[in-house]
This record gives sequence, C-alpha cells and structure tokens, in this order.
Amino acid sequence: MNTFSSWLGQLLRYFRSLVAIGLLCLVLGSPLPAQATSVSPQLKEQVLQIIREHPEVVLESIQAYQLKQQQKLQQARQAFLQDLKNDPQGLISNSPTTGASDSKTILIEFSDFQCPYCAEAHKTLKQLMKKHHNDVKLVYKNFPLNSLHAEAIPAAKAAWAAHQQGKFWEYHDALFTHQDQLGEDLYLDVAKKLNLDLEKFEKDREIANTEIQQDIQLAEKLGLSGTPFFIMKSETVSGAVQLTDLEKLLARAK
Repeated sequence: MNTFSSWLGQLLRYFRSLVAIGLLCLVLGSPLPAQATSVSPQLKEQVLQIIREHPEVVLESIQAYQLKQQQKLQQARQAFLQDLKNDPQGLISNSPTTGASDSKTILIEFSDFQCPYCAEAHKTLKQLMKKHHNDVKLVYKNFPLNSLHAEAIPAAKAAWAAHQQGKFWEYHDALFTHQDQLGEDLYLDVAKKLNLDLEKFEKDREIANTEIQQDIQLAEKLGLSGTPFFIMKSETVSGAVQLTDLEKLLARAK
C-alpha cells in the first residue's frame, strides 16, 4: 500500500508539472516543449486515468501556478519600488522627463500612443503639469499594446526619434492630438513642423526598438496589462484618470 501511495504521489507531482507547462503554453500560444510531448502512451493513459479519478489535481496545479506567479510579481514590484527610491535616475535612464528636474517626487507613466484612454489621460496630465510643474517630475515609459494597436510601435519609434533631437514632448503632444491620423504621413509631417533633421530622424527610428523593448519588458515584469498606468512612490493608478486622482497621489507623496 505504501509503495502504491508513493508511486501515485510521484505520478501526481509529475502530472501537476505537465499541467502547469501545458497551461503556460496555452496562455502564451506556444507549442509544448519536447520533454512534455515525448511521454510514452502508457504514461499518458495513466495520467488521464488519474485525471478521471482525481480531477482536483487540475485545480491544484492552477492554484499552485497562480500563487507562484503572484509571488514572482510581488517580488518584482518590490524591487522596482526599492530602485525607484534608491536610484531613481538609474530607473529613469534615457526616458523622456518633464517638470521639476530636481524633484524627488516622480510620476512614472506607461503609455501607448494609439490607446484612447491614454489620449484622455494626456489631457489630464497637461493640466497636472501646468498646475504642479515645480512639484513633480513626469517620466514617460513606452508600453505599446501592438496586439491591439497596429500603430502603437511605429508611433513610439517616431517619438523616440524626436526625443533624440530634444523634441519628445512636442512630438508626443502632436501624436495624441492627432491620434485618429496615426501613420507615416503624420510622423513625417510632425517631424517637419518641428524642424527636425529628417535624415537623423529616419536613422533614429530604425534603432529605436531596443529602448522601447526595455520599457515593454519592465512593464511586463511589473505585470501591467493595460494603459495608461501610473506609479508614484508605492502607489499606482490606471485608466483614464482624473486630475483629482493624480493630485491625491501627489499630495500623499510629499
């Protein structure tokens, strides 16, 4: 009996790992790894029989996987907040900033130029920075949701290229103002109106992806699923925020 229980326990643990792998691949839309597909037909049948007799192992596997992911996410967020406190410039890196350059109060925005909620938040941020320009530093981070917005990454590349010539915020404002016109014609038209060096603009667009991907990786590491998303100190807010929402964050951060 003990031998059987031990064998069953090992098989259940093996099955749980297969379920976790399968669920992850299902979510990511990836094929199963070789180690999960090279299982013998006999073992597969044994696993299926266990599922029939012990369906609770499926739920247990899902719960264990979710708990592990939540713990990993919490650790990543804690590390981010610690870095924001101890080394804000390292976290800001080359990202565009505006507002009080020496302010310890930092508002980080993750945004997508084609997201309608980001366009609404843009209007709110303009009001915030007009009223509190000397109180807060606004940092822009890219989180283009390219699976939903075809122009999100091209727009981000164009804005990054404008940033290399010191015109990010003007370019950023133009993209949100003309969000319904996002496309190559708009990118070039805005560049011309801002008197950018077009040759440099084109070259910089071609190499913009590296830094944009760094922003995306950070957003994914923090578990962000949508835009806009704002972080100030240890607090967060998302969606089409109101001015009062951001002012409350600012008041608590001081």
